Amino acid sequence: MRKPEISEKELLAKAMQSGGPFIELMTEYRCAIMEIETKLQVLNSEFSLHYDRNPFESIKTRLKSPISIIEKLERKGLEISVDTIEKHISDIAGIRVICSFPDDIYELAELLIHQDDITLIRKKDYIENPKENGYRSLHLILEVPIFLSEGKKYRRVEVQFRTIAMDFWASLDHKLRYKKDLENPNEIASELKDCAESIAMLDQKMQQIRNKIEH
Repeated sequence: MRKPEISEKELLAKAMQSGGPFIELMTEYRCAIMEIETKLQVLNSEFSLHYDRNPFESIKTRLKSPISIIEKLERKGLEISVDTIEKHISDIAGIRVICSFPDDIYELAELLIHQDDITLIRKKDYIENPKENGYRSLHLILEVPIFLSEGKKYRRVEVQFRTIAMDFWASLDHKLRYKKDLENPNEIASELKDCAESIAMLDQKMQQIRNKIEH
């Protein structure tokens, strides 16, 4: 049986993974994820102790794959090198924080941003200003120090905050949009956007109910 051909992009990704500098850089981004995740867990424990509630339901983490990194560099028209990755890509390390209520998103984000060793690089609020397709989420690019044997370094992490409902919609939207050979893509896009609007109204209604209970 003939083996499937390996694309040039896949060969390049394998070469990157076998190189020491790339592996070291990915390890540093993994450490940055751990730093942010620890800070979030500490805040979650504090809220649980003092307010008898948790500001988030779960945390998901990921490192961008070599293939995705290469494709992003190509889209930007940049050289494929470890130096270029370090200087020009801010979302290699990613954390997704799933909250129950919209207010928890903003409160948690503010607490994280104002920690004295965190630097906010960029903020995009797709909850107040949804994307055209209905996507809602709060995106932060944060710079955090990591402490290695040779000293301190700073690495960037993208943190996305969503409600449970927003995350549910985004996951299904991603699956449905990447189906091939759709006969009615515009109709499906319109229906998905309608669903996003309904989910946003549900989030606000649940927020109002919580506010009544707590006040």
